Amino acid sequence: MKLNELRDNEGARKSRSRVGRGIGSGKGKTGGRGVKGQKSRSGVSINGYEGGQMPIYRRLPKRGFNNPFPTDYNIVSIARLEQAVEAKKLDAKKPVTAEALVEAGVLRRAKDGVRVLADGEAKTKFALEVAGASKAAVAKIEKAGGSVTILAPKAEADAE
Repeated sequence: MKLNELRDNEGARKSRSRVGRGIGSGKGKTGGRGVKGQKSRSGVSINGYEGGQMPIYRRLPKRGFNNPFPTDYNIVSIARLEQAVEAKKLDAKKPVTAEALVEAGVLRRAKDGVRVLADGEAKTKFALEVAGASKAAVAKIEKAGGSVTILAPKAEADAE
């Protein structure tokens, strides 16, 4: 077998339906849009329009607050850190930072910081440098002889 002989399995890729290409196609003439009127044309913008009645999105009250600048943390459990150390991907002797976790393949990408949660048992002595950690996680890591350093949030660090 050669590279130019590679093919998908039969039926693995279904060709898209070409609408409005003759009566024989089964999607010809009106192209599945019904007959006449605004909705049969292209460029329709009447979604959510209720014929002059007050639309539902204006009838219902708005609640809460939507933060335009949310902090998005990577969440890592103690069990996941232990797993990475056992697989020899993470060096527990060096400080564990977001960059070290990305390098070890624990995280795909560093977001606004790492937050450690207390899932699992801490056997290894970690020196964590993270954006946050739950009280239970800090207690477990310190019980195992490790340390947790909470870093200042990025927004505050940038302002300084």
